[in-house]
Amino acid sequence: MTEPAEQPYALATIRGDGSAEITIQGRTQELGAPTVEQARASVVSYLAHRARPLGVPIHVVVDDPEGQFVLVVNPDGSLGETFTSEPDHDTIPPGGHRGEPVDGEPDAPSTPAVEPSTTGPGTPTPSAPGPGTPDPTRVADPASAWGPPGQREAPAAAGPAPVAETVPATAAAPVQAPPATVPQPAADPAPVPAHPVSGGWSSSPPAGHDPRPGWGAGRQARQLQQPGGWPQQPPGAPAPAGPAQPAEGWPADPSATMTRRQMRESFLKAEQTEAPASTGLRGMLARVGVRVQPSEAERAERADVHAVSQHWPGVRTIAVVNGKGGAGKTPTTALLSATFARYSGAATIAWDNNETRGTLGWRTEQGKHDATVLDLIPRTAELLDPGARAGDISHFVHHQAADKYDVLRSNPNLLSSEQRISGEDVDAIHDVLGRYYRLIFVDSGNDESASHWLRMIDKADQLVVPTIAKPEHAEAGALLLEALTRRGGRSADLAQRAVVVVSQAREKDVNPSAAEIARGFEGWVSEVVTIPYDRAMVENVLRYDALAPATRRAWLRAAAAVARRL
Repeated sequence: MTEPAEQPYALATIRGDGSAEITIQGRTQELGAPTVEQARASVVSYLAHRARPLGVPIHVVVDDPEGQFVLVVNPDGSLGETFTSEPDHDTIPPGGHRGEPVDGEPDAPSTPAVEPSTTGPGTPTPSAPGPGTPDPTRVADPASAWGPPGQREAPAAAGPAPVAETVPATAAAPVQAPPATVPQPAADPAPVPAHPVSGGWSSSPPAGHDPRPGWGAGRQARQLQQPGGWPQQPPGAPAPAGPAQPAEGWPADPSATMTRRQMRESFLKAEQTEAPASTGLRGMLARVGVRVQPSEAERAERADVHAVSQHWPGVRTIAVVNGKGGAGKTPTTALLSATFARYSGAATIAWDNNETRGTLGWRTEQGKHDATVLDLIPRTAELLDPGARAGDISHFVHHQAADKYDVLRSNPNLLSSEQRISGEDVDAIHDVLGRYYRLIFVDSGNDESASHWLRMIDKADQLVVPTIAKPEHAEAGALLLEALTRRGGRSADLAQRAVVVVSQAREKDVNPSAAEIARGFEGWVSEVVTIPYDRAMVENVLRYDALAPATRRAWLRAAAAVARRL
């Protein structure tokens, strides 16, 4: 008997945006199309193109927006049988056929099920198949269809086999019988010999993986249904002869759907080489010529630096909020601004949106003028004029020479009644800052009902809730998040994605500690970061370089937590 040719396996992923990725024989090919339907056509065309020189079909495990299943692509571009969903291996034979109907459902009319013999040993039942006739009740042998050469035999073509569903007929579509071009399995299940290869599939399926997704012992049988774009037939109807042909969504004739550029693999490979260690003992060894991989701590720091160093499309606004005074809003605003400005190089502004003696101006460097936000508000139209120049904003902001960000101060010497800021003022200020800066950090006041405070929330892309390690400050932050959640809509989303920063404000005040306060926030905000006690954070002017290394690392971690949510 002629031994069948080795049949390769492939993996294909089709995404909702029309992009696709195919891995076959250890190599990956990216495809692109405007729609999912055209992406399916490109996948079939590409696999048919790869199958032609081999002269055998390619079995491909497809991960599609409609589901996961196995597809057989023949060299001529026609399609074979598909398997979907998660039926039980013990209940449903791997070929997609059952010997017994599910309780409460009628037998398939095309072929009666085989009944156990009651007439004695060796006496066949009236419905038993004759010699050479495939028995629809026998469990298929996966190795006969999927195993290596020498274990497969090409069985005789068989007619349609009965299909019985484990769910009501209205909820599931029947599975078509395998086409004659696909080898039919024999009896007695056997383990599938397979071995994985790097980057794709070998000519045998990987160990422990049945190429029909969802097949596994011990699982309850589930609904079998055809993926979107595949033909379905009414219950009891005989399966059509030959390969199953796709309906809407999959191409019947995939020829000429791919360009020559899509059919070949690119010579350009995107490879990233990890830099050697640069810190600690590993870094010392690397500097003397011994190439050493970085530690996990150094890798984590590099990941945080990479996150903070991004440039996002458009302007991003981060509001720093807590209704309790002395919770650490101003240090958090200044040091997050410094961290982002240093690592990303993006134009960054810290804005003191506080009409009740905001102290951001006191905790940062003053420029060669004493302008505040009250001086900027009457000039917003000029600064937004098309003829305005990039340097015009410098008349109103104070540059931090070492930390590379600017500060828009409030005037802490005036009573709040003398510097009222409305919601419309916030709109105008935000428009101006959005024209000249890419990152806007807003230090807020304590009046959560003020119009300028509420408008700041409406402008924010991310919330940061600072607190020191004191129960009353932590409780104020938690109550604020609960109030925003009750407000609903965008405010609730901001509260859910908020980052909480807990600082150890006093060296000896460790009951509770920052870590204990942080645990109280875990689970209902996106991330909590603790900041150790650092004397430089209680000094007059906040400077990033004055912080201890452990404190700088903690602020980098906090900045990365914010960056990953922008």
